[in-house]
Amino acid sequence: MKKFKILALVAMLLLPLQIFCQSGGEEVEMADSLRSNGKIYVVVVGLVVILTGITVLLIVIERKLQRLENRENSTKK
Repeated sequence: MKKFKILALVAMLLLPLQIFCQSGGEEVEMADSLRSNGKIYVVVVGLVVILTGITVLLIVIERKLQRLENRENSTKK
């Protein structure tokens, strides 16, 4: 288990180096074209909708689990 933790730590420390090496100073053409056409806002809204949906889903599931746990605890007493 200790070896896994050390390996995970090394991987997390080396990951940013790989990301910076890939940039190469080139401009991202897709992002520039989306921004110039105003379509980047559609992408941002889509991401916000997806993340909001996931958050709401998690909240609903958590409430249902709490209700089930409370019901189970009350029947045990």
